[in-house]
Amino acid sequence: MTDDTVRRGRWRGLWPRRLDPYLAALVGTVGLAALFPATGGSARVAAMACNLAVALLFFLYGARLSARETLAGLRHLRLHGLVLAATFGLFPLLGAATALLTPVPLSGQLQTGVLFLCLLPSTVQSSVALTGAAGGSVPAAICAGTYSSLAGLLLTPLLAAWLLDVHTALSAEGLLRIGAQLLAPFLLGQVLRPWIGAFLTRHRRVLTPVDRGSILLVVYTAFSAATAQGSWGLATPGALLGLLAVLLALLAAALAVTGLGARLLGLDRPATIAAVLCGSQKSLANGLPMATVLFGPQAGLLVLPLMAYHQLQLVAGTVLAGRWARAPDAAPAGQAPPADQVPAALTGPGGPPVPG
Repeated sequence: MTDDTVRRGRWRGLWPRRLDPYLAALVGTVGLAALFPATGGSARVAAMACNLAVALLFFLYGARLSARETLAGLRHLRLHGLVLAATFGLFPLLGAATALLTPVPLSGQLQTGVLFLCLLPSTVQSSVALTGAAGGSVPAAICAGTYSSLAGLLLTPLLAAWLLDVHTALSAEGLLRIGAQLLAPFLLGQVLRPWIGAFLTRHRRVLTPVDRGSILLVVYTAFSAATAQGSWGLATPGALLGLLAVLLALLAAALAVTGLGARLLGLDRPATIAAVLCGSQKSLANGLPMATVLFGPQAGLLVLPLMAYHQLQLVAGTVLAGRWARAPDAAPAGQAPPADQVPAALTGPGGPPVPG
């Protein structure tokens, strides 16, 4: 067997053989909202259903997350500190810089969307899958993504209220609204986990359509409002090209800085892979519901940068995973971690939607 054959085989194992149906559904939902937006009474019904869907998503997050297994991963303190610093420190600084340094300024909504993207937590599922394919530390990636998601429940709304001056400003009313729609369902899920956690784990394949259907409803509601408000006129070809350039620059900077930070902290190779992949990714599944809570009917085009960045991070992560997997000192790609180090609710098909 030649080296070229081996390389092609490894790429086939990392690169998807067909378009992910869920990603196709996301794009189709945006098109549906552009052609047939919910207006009038149907818009109010869609908004109410969207609020319920957001509460359901965060309830399921809480019910599936084992506090014991999460605390067990605290031994990777340097790695987790790097990921949190990149997610909630580096990215907000880069997002603010784009408004000043971008050669072609983006429209108000797209620029706000870029900054909102930079305030979001990292992923779990995609970063774990890519870390495993690259021969990195899967348990570290699981815990890093989980801690980032938990921190994002508090930090993302606070940073958004401070940096974006959204209508949910730092007031008692705004914080209560965020708590009621995000934190309360999550905490309720944690409280009920001893009774329903095992059931959710056993039936995670069945519940996947519930998770993804809820996110599709959030997408449809947000882009319906954008269509009704005539916001699509801002998404000109020039604006979209400028947005693509900004997102590519953000991703490149995040990858470079997290890689440098891992070397300076003396992380070993598996931990470095986990840190780079977790520290450079942003959660679509967390970001879309948060946008509806923070921006309401104005969410529309504000989530377009997030949806575009999600695709870019998957492509870049796949390419990097391929390079790491081919390295002479690489660990076996996709090697399973010890069972006692992997939270069962965070692995396998139908795991929590926190990741995406």
